Amino acid sequence: MSNFLDTNHKQKSAALTSLVMSLVVVALFFFGMTYLDPPEEFGIALNFGTSEVGQGNIQPTEALQPAAQEAVQEQQEAVKEQVTQAAPKIAEEVLTQDTEDAIVIKKQLEAKKKADEIARKERIQRDAIAKQQAEELEKRKKLDALIGGVSNSNGTATGGQGNDNSVGDKGKITGDPNANGYYGNGAGGGGGGDYQLGNRKPISRPKPNYICDEEGLVVVSIEVNVSGKVINATPGIKGSTNTAACLLSQAKEAALKTTWQPDSNAPSKQIGVIKYRFSLSQ
Repeated sequence: MSNFLDTNHKQKSAALTSLVMSLVVVALFFFGMTYLDPPEEFGIALNFGTSEVGQGNIQPTEALQPAAQEAVQEQQEAVKEQVTQAAPKIAEEVLTQDTEDAIVIKKQLEAKKKADEIARKERIQRDAIAKQQAEELEKRKKLDALIGGVSNSNGTATGGQGNDNSVGDKGKITGDPNANGYYGNGAGGGGGGDYQLGNRKPISRPKPNYICDEEGLVVVSIEVNVSGKVINATPGIKGSTNTAACLLSQAKEAALKTTWQPDSNAPSKQIGVIKYRFSLSQ
């Protein structure tokens, strides 16, 4: 022991170590070993029981008889079944009502849309007719002023022209005296075509004649041989907008008169299409 603390430095070190250990023990005593009381419990106290339902004011001290338990279970299942059956019925009623309302609203919107479209087309047609009548009236006035009032003249010329076997000069005041057509508005008429036969191009493209007051698109299916001759024509196929007989007959006649470039490598019956646009105003 005397050798352990034989110097002044060892004695001071031992004293300092003892002091530090004492402070650590005191700190643990006051701060490191604090006792915590259990927290207070909160909530609702539940009654002891062996089933989810019950009645009466007397608390049984033992389990109830099995018969009573079975009755309770049956009652619980009956209640659950009633709730399960009622839920789909309510959902079905709500779904049916929503579906009926949606169908009614959809039909009303479709009817309104259809009525608006019809009214729009009628308005466009009325505007076109009014514009055409105004243009004809203006042309008549100019022609009257130019040749001295033909529309108000009783006329002194003799003869006539037309295809109705009736007396008169068939045509329109705005027409061309040298023209052969009797239909349209006097602006020249139109029967332009769109020719399609692979890489082959048409050589002659005769226009169809007008024999009625009809207009629209007539699509003609054609069969062409290797020499370029149309050997068959079927007018009014899919894509046609007007299938009046007077247009179909003239479209077929013009198609049969059309000639194409010869092609020795082409099929014996090459299928093509000619589209004729009949217009009374162009």
